[in-house]
Amino acid sequence: MKPYRPTPTFALRNVASLAPSKPFNTLQNVPTFIDARSVKTGFDPNTCRTNFMVERFLKKGNLSDARQLFDQMANRNTVSTNMMISGYVQAGDLLRARQLFDAMLERTAITWTILIGGYSQKNQFREALELFAEMRRRDTDPDYVTFATLLSGCNDAEVDQELIQVHACVLKLGYRSSIIICNSLIDSYCKTNHLDFACRVFMDMPERDSVSFNALIAGFAKDGLNEDAIILFLKMQNLGFKPSDFTFAGVLSAAIRLNDLAFGQQTHAFLVKTGFVWNVFVGNALLDFYSKHDCLVETRKFFDEMPDLDGISYNVIITCYAWFGQPEEAIRLFRELQFTQFNRRQFPFSTMLSIAANAQDLRMGQQVHSLAIVTTAHSELLVGNSLVDMYAKCGRFEEAEKIFRGLAKRSTVPWTALISGYVQKGFHEEGLNLFNEMHKAGIGADQATFASILKASANLASLSLGRQLHSFVIRSGFMSNVFSGSALLDMYAKCGCIKDAIQLFQDMSERNIVSWNALISAHAQNGDGEATIESFEKMVQSGFQPDSVSFLSVLSACSHCGLVEDGLRYFRSMTHIHNLVPKKEHYASMVDMLCRSGRFNEAEKLMAEMPFDPDEIIWSSVLNSCRIHKNQELARKAADQLFQMEVLRDAAAYVSMSNIYAAGGQWENVGKVKKAMRERGIRKVPAYSWVEIKHKVHVFSANDMLHPEMEEIRKKIDTLTSQMENEGYKPDTSCALHDVDEKLKIESLKYHSERLAIAFALISTPEGSPILVMKNLRACTDCHAAIKVISKIVRREITVRDSSRFHHFKDGICSCRDYW
Repeated sequence: MKPYRPTPTFALRNVASLAPSKPFNTLQNVPTFIDARSVKTGFDPNTCRTNFMVERFLKKGNLSDARQLFDQMANRNTVSTNMMISGYVQAGDLLRARQLFDAMLERTAITWTILIGGYSQKNQFREALELFAEMRRRDTDPDYVTFATLLSGCNDAEVDQELIQVHACVLKLGYRSSIIICNSLIDSYCKTNHLDFACRVFMDMPERDSVSFNALIAGFAKDGLNEDAIILFLKMQNLGFKPSDFTFAGVLSAAIRLNDLAFGQQTHAFLVKTGFVWNVFVGNALLDFYSKHDCLVETRKFFDEMPDLDGISYNVIITCYAWFGQPEEAIRLFRELQFTQFNRRQFPFSTMLSIAANAQDLRMGQQVHSLAIVTTAHSELLVGNSLVDMYAKCGRFEEAEKIFRGLAKRSTVPWTALISGYVQKGFHEEGLNLFNEMHKAGIGADQATFASILKASANLASLSLGRQLHSFVIRSGFMSNVFSGSALLDMYAKCGCIKDAIQLFQDMSERNIVSWNALISAHAQNGDGEATIESFEKMVQSGFQPDSVSFLSVLSACSHCGLVEDGLRYFRSMTHIHNLVPKKEHYASMVDMLCRSGRFNEAEKLMAEMPFDPDEIIWSSVLNSCRIHKNQELARKAADQLFQMEVLRDAAAYVSMSNIYAAGGQWENVGKVKKAMRERGIRKVPAYSWVEIKHKVHVFSANDMLHPEMEEIRKKIDTLTSQMENEGYKPDTSCALHDVDEKLKIESLKYHSERLAIAFALISTPEGSPILVMKNLRACTDCHAAIKVISKIVRREITVRDSSRFHHFKDGICSCRDYW
């Protein structure tokens, strides 16, 4: 038999034999409530009436007046204190609730249950469990409400062992047949990723209700067992249990993951038939279903038809517009939401911060952050993670770090957001250091983490680090993940290991558009135009629709390899065959391709026809090609366009124009360009090269004297110079862009940064081993010619990655075929 438990609101109303003959003047026309416990312990009508007044204050949310009246009570009973504790719990003030609780000399099961419920509501399950354990030690027996209240806060996988202990206590006290407790156990086991235990409780229940089915349907949907969720729903229908709004929320959640639009539409029809479609909770689930099936029109239509909306409705539609790349409408709806009476704490702050992050709109992000602070939503984990991501993507790492360090719980998500922010902004070493800190903290990496950290490794061209990360990916179990595999492929390609990249692609158990794009890009970066086109065609034959990234790699390869007609054909096919609208970067590749081949008239025509004005990248490309083809007239035009821009990324435009004048011996014009640079406060980016030897990166600049082995390096260069002269090499002094003596020009060319790096690698590695050198700027033509000869002399494969592409030198030949 279940134990009886009175509640704070249970009372005996109008007990004539006990009520006073006349009402007190202060309580005229107020119905008399009498606590049954008061009768048992000695009736005090004043306490009973004051309890009622305290309860009325609490119902109105007037906590301070309720406490003032409570403190003035001459004789309080357990009901009085229980009500005040409950008031503080509902207000979220657990500190004062606990103070009252600790001061009580006598507590009932209700008292314990109220405070346990407070901790559960705040997701402090361990504190709730400690209180429950103390309740048992004080010989107070919990009832079914206590268990249900305690279990309501058990929704974290980290407390699964504690949940099992509570289950054992349920069985020990004989509540195994309580539907309410069993339903709570099912729900908790599902939320803590123990679906097997949830199913066992469900099967062992002697009696079930709709809530039992709802809990397990939601559990199946959460664990991705979507077909099981639908089957259980149909079984529920066949057994005659009436579905509720929670039932349909679970079913629609399963339908989303099944990616079955037709089933969702059938469910929609069923909801219309049963009338549930107008329930706002069900409506929101249906809204979410359509939004996640990329049905923007249907989502908006249903949103406009819903008779009742709440904050969740707005959250779904705003997120849908953000997902579809329509941030303007998302922002408009968010402004509309701010004029509603819905709970401001539940506004879609994460979505809005994501919009600000993707647009790198710091001002918008700060405004959303301010609103989140006002509503105290900034303390929520999801919002905190989004704030870290927004500030990191906007390059405000001080603010991102501060929020990151202040998070109550740092999961993989904020770590990855900050690492990704560092890597995207070019702070690769900072990203790697944070990844090491993450690893030491015992936080597991996911595919997004690996993608970011592998990108850092690729950009640093640290092959040894890349191989370590490859092993880490395998140990972490992400090797079969298509995104991790694609990131690894990209890393090997950017480290010049094209054979390893191809092998990795061939070993992939699953491929998608991302992995195909990684392979196409790998061939393009390594200057193999034919392999790039061949991979693109194989992708199309495999049934994958090429996207803008696919075409960008193909156009880039055609540009660097001189495949102009192929490039023109693929550019036209974007619109005529694949229904893709070329973006600015596609036009930039086309302009670069035409200018590299000397077809300047066609390039200018394309620039005039494209739907936007040429930017810094396009004009810089034109200027660079003018230098190659000695087209000073167009070079001046391109330079004028660049010099008139308010903001330039770097000094590349000035340097290119200066180099064009220097190559023509126009030193006066060189001086004018350099003066203009100084007046704008623009400095030339110094050239440097680096090479990794025995897991250590060695960096060199032109005419470097700082390396500890510089004496041996220069001796090696002098030896190579003699051997190169015997092979017929002659320095191209037009690359020495200084108005100095010819001998000094030749001497300066010998000690360019990439040659120092190659010489150091030659004296530091075994004979015959390949060499990989990275350079931050474009290599000069003289160095390119020199390295070809060096590769022949030393009989080694030398790979140089400059700012635009890879050059693979072997036996005196470069993979670019001197077209670069």
